Amino acid sequence: MGYGRTVTYGELAARSGVFEGLNEPGVPARTVGQMMGANPLPLLVPCHRVVAADGLGGFGGAWHGVEVKRWLLTLEGVLPPTLDWSGPTD
Repeated sequence: MGYGRTVTYGELAARSGVFEGLNEPGVPARTVGQMMGANPLPLLVPCHRVVAADGLGGFGGAWHGVEVKRWLLTLEGVLPPTLDWSGPTD
């Protein structure tokens, strides 16, 4: 994965090769999501770049986790800034 690239939980599960032959839809993606949620170094191992197939997904398990994920992805230029974005300015 290149700098700033995002990948879905399902794509990451498929890349790992661990779930080959498993015929239970959604289980690999949920398992990867649980692994990302348990990551003790979320900025060094950039799990904020792993997103759900239909949106951002979670981040860190806290109530504000998704907003932190949104802020990091906006800061990196993956998401466009919105009018309410309070990140750094140029």
